[in-house]
Amino acid sequence: MESTILNISVIGGGYVGLVTASCFAYLGHTVRIVEIDTKKAELINKGIPPIYEEKLEDILKQTSGKNLSAQSHYEGIDDADIIFICVGTPPQDDGSADLTYITRASESIGSALKGSEKYHVITVKSTVPPGTTESVVIPAVMKSLGDTSDSVGFCMNPEFLREGRAIDDFLHPDRIVIGGSSEKAISVVQKAYEKLDALVITTSLKAAEMIKYTSNAFLATKISFSNEIGNICKRIGIDVYEVMKGVGYDHRINPYFLNAGLGFGGSCFPKDVMALIKLAEKNGENPILLKSVIDVNEQQPGRIIQVLHTRIGDIRGKRIAVLGLAFKDNTDDVRDSRSIPVIDELLTQGAIVSAFDPMATESMKKIFPDITYHTNAGDALEGADACLVLTEWPEFSKLTDEFNRMKSPVIIEGRRILSCSGIEGVCW
Repeated sequence: MESTILNISVIGGGYVGLVTASCFAYLGHTVRIVEIDTKKAELINKGIPPIYEEKLEDILKQTSGKNLSAQSHYEGIDDADIIFICVGTPPQDDGSADLTYITRASESIGSALKGSEKYHVITVKSTVPPGTTESVVIPAVMKSLGDTSDSVGFCMNPEFLREGRAIDDFLHPDRIVIGGSSEKAISVVQKAYEKLDALVITTSLKAAEMIKYTSNAFLATKISFSNEIGNICKRIGIDVYEVMKGVGYDHRINPYFLNAGLGFGGSCFPKDVMALIKLAEKNGENPILLKSVIDVNEQQPGRIIQVLHTRIGDIRGKRIAVLGLAFKDNTDDVRDSRSIPVIDELLTQGAIVSAFDPMATESMKKIFPDITYHTNAGDALEGADACLVLTEWPEFSKLTDEFNRMKSPVIIEGRRILSCSGIEGVCW
C-alpha cells in the first residue's frame, strides 16, 4: 500500500522547524517553510543549512527546490493538510514561557486560512505550557479565521530531538506523541508519520504538552541527581562513574543521563524546567524537587573553579586553556552552555583565557569577543597554567602530546572524555 503524500507547512525555520520540515520532505511529503528571516529562507532554498546539524545538509540537498521550499510570508499555506507551529518560546524574565511568537503565528495562520474550504490540522510542535493550545492557539486562530465551523482541527505533537542527533531522532523515534482536539485531527497527523516504524501515543492536547515538559524535567533531574552524587563521591574518594555504572544496570533506572559533570545546558532543559516551575507556582504548587534540580545545575560550574584554585591557587594573570565551548558535542550551539559561567568567572578573577572548540567558536565570540580563540587544541594549550575541558567532544579523547605544550600539567575535566592519566574531574 502506498503511503499518503501530504502538503505540510511549517511555521518557523529555526532548529526544530528546519529539522521537522527537512525530514518530512525526506519522507516524501511536499513541505513549505514559513521563515520571516528572508536570508535564512534564501539559504534553505539553496540547500544550505543556516545551522549546523549532522546529516541536515545532505537532506537539504536532496529536497530543496524539489519538494521543500521556504518563504517569508504566509501566502499559499491554505493548501496545507497540516500546519506545524515551530516558533520559539523563550523564557521571560521570571522564567515563564513567552508565548508571543505562538500567538502571532496562530493569528497569522487564521488570517491565511480565511475562506479556505479545505480541512486543515494546525499542530503545535513548539514546547508550550500545558493548556496553551486550548487557551492561546485555538482562540487566536479562530478569531482571525472568523469561523466557528469544524474546518480546522488542532493537535499537539511535541518533538524529542537531541541537538547533534536530531535527524536520526526524527527518523527513528522512541515514540510519537500526538494530542488532538478530535480523532479526525489526530488521524491526519498520524498519516504524516506513516513511513516511520515507531510507537504512536495519542492523548489529549494538555497531556501531550505535559509529556514534553515532564520528559525534559526528568532528564534534567537525572543529571542534577548524578552531579550531586558525584559531589559527595569526590569528598570521600569514590569514582562516581564506577558508582553510576553499577546503578545504571538496574533496568528501572537505565544508564542514560547518569554521567556526572558540569550540568545541563542548551536551549531546552534550563528553560523548560524553569517554565514548569513557574507553571506549578501559578497553580498553587511549590515544586521543591524541580527547584533543587535548577539549584544544583547553577552551582555545578563553580565547582570546577574551586578545583582549579585547589590546584594552582590564585588565578589572576594565569593562562587557562578552555577546551569545549558548545553546550554539548556535535553542535555549534552555545545557548546556556556551562562554559559561559565558567569563562565569565575566570575573567572576573583576572585569568587569561585561551579557548578552542571544533564548531562553536564563532557563536561564543558573540558573548566573549575579547578572549583568545584558537583553531586547534594544541595552540590553545600552549603555555597554559591549567586546562579545563568543558565539552565532551570525541576528538578530545585522542589528545595526548598536545598537553605537553602546557606550562604545568594541571588538567581538570567538566565532562569525562580524556583518556590520558593524571586528570582530575569536577566531581570525581
